[in-house]
Amino acid sequence: MKASVLREMLPAEIEKKIDEVERELWSLRIKVSQQRNTARIRELRRDVARMKTVLAGRMAAGQK
Repeated sequence: MKASVLREMLPAEIEKKIDEVERELWSLRIKVSQQRNTARIRELRRDVARMKTVLAGRMAAGQK
């Protein structure tokens, strides 16, 4: 997910999306031995970090 898309979302929407992605990440980590596309785990971790960065930037700027 691109940062420009995240910046357009409301903080509550971003937090909900973080929860969804972390759940998917958890399920992929459990099935890693059965999975062929392990790059998806890396992609999800980066997406979570990107979302948290956007949220932290908003909090620092005083937006809620």
